[in-house]
Amino acid sequence: MRKKLTCYIIDDEHLAQKILEKYMAKVSFLELKGSFESPLEAVAHMSEDKPDLLFLDINMPDLDGLSFIPMLNPKPMIILTTAYDQYALKAFDLEVKDYLLKPISFERFYKGVLRLYQESNPQHQLEQIEANAAPKHEQEYVFIKVGYSIQKIAVRDILFIEGMKDYLRIHTAKEKIMTLLSFAKVEELLPDKKFARVHKSFMVAIDKIEHIEKNRIRIADQIIPISDTYADTFYKMLRDFND
Repeated sequence: MRKKLTCYIIDDEHLAQKILEKYMAKVSFLELKGSFESPLEAVAHMSEDKPDLLFLDINMPDLDGLSFIPMLNPKPMIILTTAYDQYALKAFDLEVKDYLLKPISFERFYKGVLRLYQESNPQHQLEQIEANAAPKHEQEYVFIKVGYSIQKIAVRDILFIEGMKDYLRIHTAKEKIMTLLSFAKVEELLPDKKFARVHKSFMVAIDKIEHIEKNRIRIADQIIPISDTYADTFYKMLRDFND
């Protein structure tokens, strides 16, 4: 079983605490161990709880967040939560994992914690979690690892996927996204019966096909070949798609 990330919130603003607590309650891989109004209050419990992740405000009475970080040993992962952007450079010199500007949206919060969870569970790094928990035929989006980040992609926007040596290029209605994922892993992530492999270098969204002629598919301005290897399976999927 994958380990949850245990968390502390350290923030002297009551409303900010409540917002973060509400966000955490929506995310199955986070476990809140305590909310505190100051680092001095939190440190008394840290040796026992040993949290994996701190959500840490910067401007607080008695001891500010940036001064508190060098005192931590061992140091958990840290996400700074602040209304001020001028501390970002110093924060990353202290090797914080993320810098969230208040007011914090849930989407931005989720993107940050998802990345940390994936890094903490590398063997499961690209599995579906949380956002992909719905039945695959109903899911609206997937999370794909792109470089050092995780990108949310709406399933309805995907036109086709192209193999590019060591990379895949995901062509969407809005952009082209490069990822190191394999076709096999992408097939696991995408909804059943909506995407078909038609060539060793191409996978297509069936509902985006404009026409097929002489084993060639047209999607947008792209002509995509259907190879003999995938032809029978693909045409069977088309028949099933129409049923």
